[in-house]
Amino acid sequence: MHIQAEPPYYAVIFTSRRTDGDNGYADAAKRMGELAAQQPGFLGWDSARTSPELGITVSYWKDEESIAGWRNHVEHAPTRDHGRANWYEDFEVHVAKVERTYRWTK
Repeated sequence: MHIQAEPPYYAVIFTSRRTDGDNGYADAAKRMGELAAQQPGFLGWDSARTSPELGITVSYWKDEESIAGWRNHVEHAPTRDHGRANWYEDFEVHVAKVERTYRWTK
């Protein structure tokens, strides 16, 4: 995804290892993506998974207040808790400020 924002902005990097089976994950991930896109300060996201070993999703946000708004969203919070109990073996979250970016296209 190409982000239509000039730095600085923030990246939330979510790396995870999933449990076996879907267990409703795909539907919930789709719903969370739709909700995140509606949040103030949301700039976009990139995601990749080498099933089931490693998944990486990077969401981009205008500022830390936007990240906090999403983290505390009324639907996101319980879905996150459900993920801990049912979908993930483990995960890590990193928040980084993007100072510069560039793009190359063939």
